[in-house]
Amino acid sequence: MQKRWQYKPTPPVEELESLSKAINVNPYLASVLWQRDIRDFETAKDFFRPSLDHLHDPFLLTDMHEAVQRLKQAIDKQEKILIYGDYDVDGTTAVALVYSYLKGFYHNCDFYIPDRYAEGYGVSEAGIIWAEENNFTLIIALDLGIKASDMVTLARHKGIDFIICDHHLPGGEIPNAVAVLDPKRNDCTYPFKELSGCGLGFKLVQAYSSRHGNPEDAYQYLDLVVVSIASDIVPINDENRVLAHFGLQKLNQSPRPGLQALKDIAAIKTDLDVSGIVFTLGPRINAAGRVAHARAAVELLISSSLEEANELAEKVNLKNDLRREFDLSITEEAIAMIEANDQLRNSKSTVLFKETWHKGVIGIVAARCVEKFYRPTIILTESNDKITGSARSVKNFDLYQAIYACGDLLEKFGGHKYAAGLTLDKSNLAAFQQRFEEVVANSITEEMLIPLVEIDVPVQFDAMNGKFNNVLKQMAPFGPENHKPVFEAKGVFVQNALGSFKDKHIRFLAGQQGNEAVFSAVAFDSMEHYEALASGVPFRIAFTLDENTFNGITSMQLRIKDIKFD
Repeated sequence: MQKRWQYKPTPPVEELESLSKAINVNPYLASVLWQRDIRDFETAKDFFRPSLDHLHDPFLLTDMHEAVQRLKQAIDKQEKILIYGDYDVDGTTAVALVYSYLKGFYHNCDFYIPDRYAEGYGVSEAGIIWAEENNFTLIIALDLGIKASDMVTLARHKGIDFIICDHHLPGGEIPNAVAVLDPKRNDCTYPFKELSGCGLGFKLVQAYSSRHGNPEDAYQYLDLVVVSIASDIVPINDENRVLAHFGLQKLNQSPRPGLQALKDIAAIKTDLDVSGIVFTLGPRINAAGRVAHARAAVELLISSSLEEANELAEKVNLKNDLRREFDLSITEEAIAMIEANDQLRNSKSTVLFKETWHKGVIGIVAARCVEKFYRPTIILTESNDKITGSARSVKNFDLYQAIYACGDLLEKFGGHKYAAGLTLDKSNLAAFQQRFEEVVANSITEEMLIPLVEIDVPVQFDAMNGKFNNVLKQMAPFGPENHKPVFEAKGVFVQNALGSFKDKHIRFLAGQQGNEAVFSAVAFDSMEHYEALASGVPFRIAFTLDENTFNGITSMQLRIKDIKFD
């Protein structure tokens, strides 16, 4: 698939030289830092040396005083407290965090995860009724609730108060809860807007423990927080970068039993980074709620012994195996449907429906279809006599606004720019498919339909030495808003050892005209370039600098993202 390269801004020469000298790095790395708004010694110091002191005061969140006061009142009066959270990784880690903290000193609490299939996303009436029947008088809602005004009102009529901790965009009104902690509220001046749902649960615990316990008690849960940050794909800058930095330390050095058991069952032998969480721990935690009930994920995350955790991890892992089977078979079916239909193949969007597709994996299938066809995609299935679906987008296209423009055809929808969920009546399916395609076709540009490779800076191979790599590693953790730097190298040629593996990937030793440095290089899913590479024609590459360990020896390796032949 053709990709377009886009170059990030080049710093002014004087600023580049000043930063390079101030922090003793070469101009290539100084340029990468400048693009991340790191432009003097002090900001560089904070970036390279994260500190828990850099975390913002949780009481800057609107309603935090009220939340802490109501929680203290409930504990003092021995009220029953229910921790209520979403069934995805962010929600289950948030529930595990707040429940574990409270359970450490207060036993009159429990947790509740709605059933993905029977109740759907959000605060459900069934959940409120269950809380009433079991005499709960305070619900702490995590990673959901910002659009649950009707459920909060229903609960209040039943004598149940709500504290909402949500990071999603509010709707037209803020629920009439005791406290609504959401940095995206228009009236919230909290300095960082992109916390995960679990991150907000952490801020609640941080606030409560600073008033009524040990302020450092919250830090023991940072392994849960980093799993949520990675899995929910929130920006890894500002406060999230600090939380992720220290969360990875805990996850790799002394994780809670549930996460250790997941690492063991995934056969993880080296330190995890953000990407490692996304591909190993995240899917296993998610699988519990995708093919069964997510309560199993919380039980694993709150387990107190490795023996108990290992048993629970086995069950969760079996769910993940089942999820993978559903995922692969439905993805193959969806791709075949598109390729067999001229209209679908030539559309600007994809909207597919089949009543038998498994609801728990349609979001994954939507993402796979975006990878294959690179356009806004919605995968729909039938659930409780309605059509429900998950949507994924491409770079720079606002999916949420496109769905909003079809809102009159939907019963409910929610999400953000790149991912969303929706529910509609069966009678509106054809009209929705047509309307969504019209909206996308009228608003998306041809450029947006071509995968984008953003390049930080062109480099020379001989500049990438050990010191270069060590500075680069200290820029981690990498993720949204702090992606691993992508470099361009010109005048590259195959030095030798050109080969392929698994019939779709390429590797070779790469040299560059004008210097003597040589690097091993790997290009995944790039067999279409094999013949041109073998011809000896020089080329340009966009790549990240990785490390590869083989037979106990670690060396730098180029991971090629795209190749262009001039």
